[in-house]
Amino acid sequence: MKEKIDRINALKKEKNAVIMAHYYVQDEIHEIADYIGDSFFLSEKATEVEADTIVLCGVSFMGESAKILNQKKKVLLPDGSADCPMAHMASAEGIRKVREEYEDVAVVCYVNSNAELKRNADVCVTSSNALKIVQALPNQYIYFIPDKNLGRFVAEQVPTKTFIFNDGCCPVHAKLTREEVLKAKELHPNAELLVHPECEKEVVEEAAYAGSTAGIIAYASKSDKKEFIIGTELGVMYDLKKNNPEKVFYPLSENLICPDMKKITLDKVIDVLEKDTFEVELKEQFAKEAYVPLVRMLELAK
Repeated sequence: MKEKIDRINALKKEKNAVIMAHYYVQDEIHEIADYIGDSFFLSEKATEVEADTIVLCGVSFMGESAKILNQKKKVLLPDGSADCPMAHMASAEGIRKVREEYEDVAVVCYVNSNAELKRNADVCVTSSNALKIVQALPNQYIYFIPDKNLGRFVAEQVPTKTFIFNDGCCPVHAKLTREEVLKAKELHPNAELLVHPECEKEVVEEAAYAGSTAGIIAYASKSDKKEFIIGTELGVMYDLKKNNPEKVFYPLSENLICPDMKKITLDKVIDVLEKDTFEVELKEQFAKEAYVPLVRMLELAK
């Protein structure tokens, strides 16, 4: 492993590259990443890096977002097949129909979406800033895409607005059940349950805290509690344990694994740095249109 890490460091220097990774990737990628974070952090950080090349260790929509925000930089994906099913669970046609039906509507697009959805939205959001941004919008109607669970989580906290939901979800988070929660609580009676708002409502209602991946890490780090049940993708365990060695973390389910995130390996990072394969390319006008809602997100989230 040391030889691979040394090779990656040499290639980064040679190519003036920076490695950015989502929390959900394999532990070995955490070891070599320059920046690790959730979707909002990666989007924000992508606008600040000075490197010529960004290697985005995550799924395709993350690479697209980095490219949209940095159109003159080279953005590489270690695995071009790493995708997010939810990123495709809405359509431009569906957005058009909602705009025709509701005059005062804002199309709020979860950043976990492809560039085509982003370019047809009014603003993007992440799980860490969705509530703040929706509250700041002047529109009465909110069409939240593509995740219905995050949309409903936000809607419950903004009763003054009317939400229209899209039938999309994260296949990993949405499969968690209340029965699994109750079983985990029975096994670990002294542990607090922390979950992602992409989970179903029946799961979120049982949690001591529901929030973004970064929010879960922050909550666990600040809490006086010593034991936690974690209801999000298991990749987050790396940072939870690293930042809190004196605390104990139990996965709500051993099946909380995003197979696409796990496709990223050290060998693939080396390969993409050596060969510049899987470069994210977007047509200039297309990227400019998708840039607007992403930048609006960054501005409203400040």
